[in-house]
Amino acid sequence: MNNETQFVPREAPAPCRQWGEDLDEMSVQQMKNACDLPVSVRGALMPDAHVGYGLPIGGVLATENAVIPYAVGVDIACRMKLSVFDIPVKRLLRDEGKGRFTEAIQKETKFGVGAFFREKREHYVLDRDWSVSPVTQECKDKAWKQLGTSGSGNHFVEFGEIEIRDASLGVEPGTYVALMSHSGSRGTGANVASHYCKLARAAHPELPKELQHLSWLDLDSEAGQEYWAAMELMGEYAAANHACIHKHIAENLGLEPVLDIENHHNFAWKETHDGQEVIVHRKGATPAGKGVLGVIPGSMASPAYVVRGKGSVQSLHSASHGAGRVMSRKKAQSKLKWKDAQRLLKDRGVNLLSAGLDEVPFVYKDIDQVMAAQSDLVESVARFFPRLVKMAPAGERPED
Repeated sequence: MNNETQFVPREAPAPCRQWGEDLDEMSVQQMKNACDLPVSVRGALMPDAHVGYGLPIGGVLATENAVIPYAVGVDIACRMKLSVFDIPVKRLLRDEGKGRFTEAIQKETKFGVGAFFREKREHYVLDRDWSVSPVTQECKDKAWKQLGTSGSGNHFVEFGEIEIRDASLGVEPGTYVALMSHSGSRGTGANVASHYCKLARAAHPELPKELQHLSWLDLDSEAGQEYWAAMELMGEYAAANHACIHKHIAENLGLEPVLDIENHHNFAWKETHDGQEVIVHRKGATPAGKGVLGVIPGSMASPAYVVRGKGSVQSLHSASHGAGRVMSRKKAQSKLKWKDAQRLLKDRGVNLLSAGLDEVPFVYKDIDQVMAAQSDLVESVARFFPRLVKMAPAGERPED
């Protein structure tokens, strides 16, 4: 495609519906921009929406035979995993940040940009074909070193108590101890995203400035096929990260899970909607097909919800991926105080092992309001209350 090619938007924007009120205007505009793309088919905006690169966080976009790397996200296959253990909650509550649960988290995963294990974890994902992309091939050893680590930003590992309401989950309704994690494909996923975002932008010089982060790769192209294969590998790798975290923490404590629930929320899927095969990008959105289980976290001081999807056609079978930010990281650092956060955490019975000030509860929307805004998309079947929380320490430096 040469530089003289003119951008031609759709004759009319792709249909799009949003959930929630008073959404950030910039994120709404980003979603409108995405629906002007000639490859767009349908869009949806979730109630946790906030500004992202190209597609907003909380944005869902269906396209025809095209994948948009920035609409998948920089952290490809960022996801949730929840493991439930049938042990007395009082064992966890006695920990107070000094006991075996704390030691297990501290020992069995690592946080921070570039964090890695000196003694590498083992997982069958390493037996996959990492030559599907020059990026994954080059980064395989890096990925191996980082296997089982949790990264930075809003990623976390936490223990809490979970109230299960629905016997169809396979365990008796009641209160249990649970381990919940949030992370993705680490440095390798970011390298994949960066490489193919650049290729997509080079392929579409006709796009105006406000649409350049929405550049796409045709799935029939070599770059498109490479990216798709690399994305799927990063999906397996991110799942392996969580599997290692949960396996090693559980083994450290001598526990066996009675229930596991997990889901991606930064990914693209080939799905059929309105009788047409499309590529559904969920950037910070949880798959919510009819009967599909997922985990939607709140903040370190508010509950997470285990949900069952209702299969909404208008939302492209999607729901929010969390509470959503209401304050930028920079603003949080300048406006908030640790003493206020610690007071709230103490009131909620939460012991915080480490985190940055830009991840305290005040930077997030009210998760209960977000859930109320999407009651037509998912139903709640359990609630998880954080009790012992670990995130990347302030400054997001790797831990030793």
